[in-house]
Amino acid sequence: MSQLSSSGSLPQIIVLDTGGQYCHLITRKIRELGVYSEIRPSETPAEELRGVRGIVISGGPASVYEPGSPQVDPAIFDLPAAVLGLCYGHQLIAWHLGGTVQKGEKGEYGMAHLELCASAPLFHNAEGRQQIWMSHRDTVSRVPEGFQLLGSTETCGIAAMGNPEKRLYGVQFHPEVVHTRNGRQILSNFLFDICGCETDWSPRDQAGKIEDEIRRTVGDRNVFFFVSGGVDSTVAFTLCLRALGEDRVRALYVDTGLMRQGETEFVSNVFESLGQGIFRVEHAQERFLSALDGVRDPERKRHIIGEMFVEVQEQILASGHFLEGNWILGQGTIYPDTIESGGTAKADLIKTHHNRVSGIQKLIEEKRIVEPLHLLYKDEVREVGRELGLPEELLSRHPFPGPGLAIRCLCEDTTQPVVRMEEGWQAPLHSVGVQGDSRSYRPVLLLEESPAAEGIHLRATELINRIQAINRVTALAASHAPVSELRTSQAYLSAERLDRLRRADALVREMCHTSGFENSVWQFPVILVPLGTAERTDSIVLRPIDSVDGMTAQSVVMPAELLEMMSAALLAQEGICSVLYDLTHKPPGTIEWE
Repeated sequence: MSQLSSSGSLPQIIVLDTGGQYCHLITRKIRELGVYSEIRPSETPAEELRGVRGIVISGGPASVYEPGSPQVDPAIFDLPAAVLGLCYGHQLIAWHLGGTVQKGEKGEYGMAHLELCASAPLFHNAEGRQQIWMSHRDTVSRVPEGFQLLGSTETCGIAAMGNPEKRLYGVQFHPEVVHTRNGRQILSNFLFDICGCETDWSPRDQAGKIEDEIRRTVGDRNVFFFVSGGVDSTVAFTLCLRALGEDRVRALYVDTGLMRQGETEFVSNVFESLGQGIFRVEHAQERFLSALDGVRDPERKRHIIGEMFVEVQEQILASGHFLEGNWILGQGTIYPDTIESGGTAKADLIKTHHNRVSGIQKLIEEKRIVEPLHLLYKDEVREVGRELGLPEELLSRHPFPGPGLAIRCLCEDTTQPVVRMEEGWQAPLHSVGVQGDSRSYRPVLLLEESPAAEGIHLRATELINRIQAINRVTALAASHAPVSELRTSQAYLSAERLDRLRRADALVREMCHTSGFENSVWQFPVILVPLGTAERTDSIVLRPIDSVDGMTAQSVVMPAELLEMMSAALLAQEGICSVLYDLTHKPPGTIEWE
């Protein structure tokens, strides 16, 4: 899918990767604006960048003043190219050019509001108070000589700075994410007004290019897919089917016992409609549940599931029942899968995707993998699917994680009560988060007030920014017991708990479909947590979010009447003690809890 710029030389824009989770998202947003860009390591020598029109320095999880932190060649600031630093890149500009960077008193994660105090080309047609997206703790406390302060937030005194004469700019926020209201305009200003770029790339009509790339990668080999029935694997499989023909492409669906209600039947119908004799189902529920027995740690869960997929795959391929001879594995891996698994040069590990465990890495090293979508994001994959003529019923499905319900069914080793804090109750549950581009695994804060309370989402954001010990805030929607009586219990993955989650998930999906609420959200994870009483040991967490590509997400407010009806229906389920509502944006909380 790579494409040279129209001149055949260096791209107009280079993004320097300092390990940020959004590094590839920056590149994609620039391409969406019609300008081809590529990523290079942050330390790329300035001489290798001579000739580009602009340089963007990405965000990252490090601190600029720590030994070994990602750096840039200071000579890039003397090139004719314009430079824009984002988050950590903003701090690097200040650090290298004589400003001051220091650890902030409290972090900013999620939405904030920028107040501009000076005009500059970077903010043309993006003036005034505006919503931005933050993910940082360190701050620039003094701008370099020749720079002026352009904007601040309540927490960050220097949220934007610039030296228009030298065309050097830094912003502490992330204009590349959809939740920065004027982000597209700011990037457009940098590309066209400041760098002088010309449009030279279109993200449309990608299917034909991807099919050509598939044929080059695969050669004379056959391709075998383990498909999930989700958008990514189905689009990837269909592209290979079109590129290579029915005789050379096969798909197998592994029923792990971690699937949603009715999922296997849905997937079978989709793939049987694509061709005859190209698809079958492998029933492996007992193997997966046995391997996960007694496992609590989220990373271990993901590793075990990924390795079990590889083990099942190897046995199926070795049996010769599906493919014989010269084969490679096809996968529906997309950008966020590799980014969050530490796939960029310096990215911090957020979670290990099941497509990036060691068995898969070995196949990659052996060049036995084809991943047609590895440069695309979820929304782009859907557009390719529409280009292929796949049914909208499939393309508009909410994303579902590869490890299935295993990472939505939390486990605990010990029994512990909730702890009263000044701001609420600290639940002895841990969830995975992403704060300052780094992985966090921290307790959850539980508020007794209703999720429908006025201003509660803003309060949740403020609490996470202020309290370092947590990365997620929930509100109590309904409960059989007072919060003070809730406690965790020793609980692991079992057929009984998975069935409990499966029923709850099906109930939520049906109510969302009937009410039309499913059209207001991008994804709606339903999580089972071992928090309750001796009689009812589990609780349900509702996690409706809105997103474009999964890299950032906003918690969505559910209509009060629907929430009340849904909570009552869930509390009527056997074993369910309480219904919690996740108020957390991404960052700091990942979309999934594990």
